[in-house]
Order: sequence, then C-alpha cells, then structure tokens
Amino acid sequence: MKWTPTTVKLENHVFVPNLDPNIDHPDQFVEDYVSNLTKTPMDLSKPLWEIHLLNVKTLDAEAVGVFRVHHSIGDGASLTSLLIASTRKTSDPEALPTVPIKKRAGSTNSNTIFWWLVSIWFVLRLIWNTSVDFMLFLATFLFLKDTQSPIKGAPSCDLITKRFAYRIVSLDDIKLVKNAMNMMIFFLVGLVWIIFQTINDVVLGATQAGLSRYLNRRYAAEDEKDGEARVENNNLPESLRLRAIVFANIRATSGIQDMAEMMAKGSKDKWGNEVGYVIFPLTIALHGDPLEHIREVKAKMERKKLSLEAQCTFPFSCRVLKTFGVKAAAALTHTVFANTTVAFSNVCGPLEEISFFGHSIAFLAPSGYGLPHAIIIHCQSYADKMTIVLAVDPNVVPDPHRLLDDLEESLQLIKDAALKKGSSKLLSEKED
Repeated sequence: MKWTPTTVKLENHVFVPNLDPNIDHPDQFVEDYVSNLTKTPMDLSKPLWEIHLLNVKTLDAEAVGVFRVHHSIGDGASLTSLLIASTRKTSDPEALPTVPIKKRAGSTNSNTIFWWLVSIWFVLRLIWNTSVDFMLFLATFLFLKDTQSPIKGAPSCDLITKRFAYRIVSLDDIKLVKNAMNMMIFFLVGLVWIIFQTINDVVLGATQAGLSRYLNRRYAAEDEKDGEARVENNNLPESLRLRAIVFANIRATSGIQDMAEMMAKGSKDKWGNEVGYVIFPLTIALHGDPLEHIREVKAKMERKKLSLEAQCTFPFSCRVLKTFGVKAAAALTHTVFANTTVAFSNVCGPLEEISFFGHSIAFLAPSGYGLPHAIIIHCQSYADKMTIVLAVDPNVVPDPHRLLDDLEESLQLIKDAALKKGSSKLLSEKED
C-alpha cells in the first residue's frame, strides 16, 4: 500500500446511528456494537478509517466515539500523535495537548579505562542476548510452541469475531508501585548505559499476576465441577510455557512525537508502522508476595532491554516481505504469533485531559483484532488514568470481565504490598 491523493467524502466515514438514548444495558450495547464492526471488512476503495458516534450514556461517558482505523495507516504511536494534533486541552481550549515525549539523557562519555571496560562488557552482552533471542524467534517459527492451556487460542482464532471489554484503573497507583520497586530501564548513550525509570514493567507484572489468578480459576473449574470451591488453592501445572508478544516502538526517539515532525520529510521518527516485538516469557504462578511478579518481570525485561530483538524482528519481516512476498511475510508473522499465547501493548497517551471539538474525552480505549491470539491486551494511559482493554476469543475466554477483575485485583494487591513495603522501610529508618 502507498499514500495517494484522494477526495474524502465524510458520509462514507462518519456514521451516527439512530439510537434510543435510554437504551437498556448501554455498556453491553457498546461492546456488541464494536464486536459487530469487526465482522465487516473495510472497504479498500476508500480511505481506511471510520468513526461511529454512539449517543448512549455509559458508566464512564455521556456518549461514545468508535474510531475504526486500518493498521496500514499507522501504529499506536502514529495514531496517538494524530489524536493529540486533533484535540485541545480541556483546561485551555486554544492550546494543543502536551506531547508525552521521553527525552534521552545526554552523553556521559568517559575516558577512563573503567568505563571503556564497562561499555565493552555491555556491548558483548547486547550481542549475546540479541543472538539468543533471535534464535528463539526462529525456533518459535519452526517448532517451539506454548503449552496448550485454557487461554491458548487455536491458530485460526484470528478469524473468530472478538469480544471487547475494558477497565479503567488509576495511573497514580501504577506510579506508586513503580517508585516503590525502583523500576529501571537502560539506554545506551555514547559508550555507557544510563538508567531511567519506567512503568511498563509494573503494568506487565500486574498482567502476569492477573493471568495467573484467572488461569488458576480456569484450571480449578476443569478439575472440579464447582471450581470456586478450590479457587484459593494452587491449581496451576508446574511447567507451563506461556509467552506474550510484546510490541515495541522502534523509532529513534521513544515516546509519542509531534505529528508535524513525524510527517516532515526526512524525519527519523516517521509516520506509519515502526513497531517491532519481543517474545516475552510470563511466569504463571501464585506468589505469597504479590511483588514477586514485578520482580520477575523486571529481571526478564532488563535482559530484554539489553537485546536488539525488537529492532531485529521488524527488519527481518520486512526483508522476508521484499524477498518472498506478502504471503511469506504473513505466514512468518502468523506462525510466530500463533505459537505464543497473548499479545500485549502499552502506549503512552496525553498527559492532561483533552477535548475533541469541544467535547471532553473521558477515556481512551484502543484495541485491535486479526491476530491469532485468544487474548489481546492493550494498555493506554490518559492523564491520571490507565485503561486496560481486552480483545478476546469468546470461545476461549467467555468471561472477559472476570479476567479484568483479576487484573484489577492483582494491581490492587501489588499496590497494597508496595505500600506495606514502603511503610516498613520508613519505620525501619526511623528506628535506626
């Protein structure tokens, strides 16, 4: 596909169905409406976007706007930059929202032999980790599959109509856990590694904990007719390979960029799809200390950040596309994804509340479909909120709201444990 000039006819893109504003079960209606949209393929003869305005009041908003955009137009970072460029601050209707750019640290080059040795060590680790991860990527394509579990979809589940559900949680709670656990992320600047903090590890750790709780309940239900009777026991199998496809923005600059800069000729952070992925192993287990999930994810993610796996998967797929064609590239991606269990994405959103043509936006809930996963998880931050969005195969996950409950409860348990840890540390310092 390529960009071509066209005339946009709004009647082909903007839809306002005539709905009863007092409709029964409006939240369920919205879920059904979005799910039904995915049954109809997009018309390739016109620009691949639509907006559906649903004038029904839900628990979280006075009305709902559903944007349907083909992924060929852009990835999450591109579409978020478009959203920011199309909206204004609610507090100042004339001002553009703040672009949530993650700044790189300045260079800290040192001429000392010590820092040169440290740099060489990190580069060697980078090469080793990248080589191992790429071999695991090839193994996943050829033969390495996740364990068949109650949430593992069939390879053809990308053809199943997905159900969508979301839950809004506090971003401040996630930041609290991040600060308590002292999350770290490594960037190579010059010749040494610089350390920054991130909340992505916390979100992924809470996801691991929530999936563990949900799977434990599902295994209990399989073992006994009344699964709730044993749900507090550990019903998980000992050796369970469950991996997630974690998407990553591989542009030169992390975070969300200003749209004008992305569209500028010669931009290093160009508009479109610049997204790689890593195959991330999740530890499905019940821990007495909920923070153990965060520690496990942190340790694995720190190793992944010392790898160029995400930067390799994207160009490798592009090379297959150019060399062998679309079918070969699609088969590669489909097979790798189908041999894993979950897809996960976390995108940073506007830093303050925004309005769209004078209408205040209550929340953002991006999602997607077409992947061979029974569970696709998108997380989107917005001001002081974080929205967790599920797209599930209803044949595999018939109760997505129960899964959302487990994710939310896991985050609450992690937060409580972090607060307890912080209080204990403060008390210990006072005693000293």
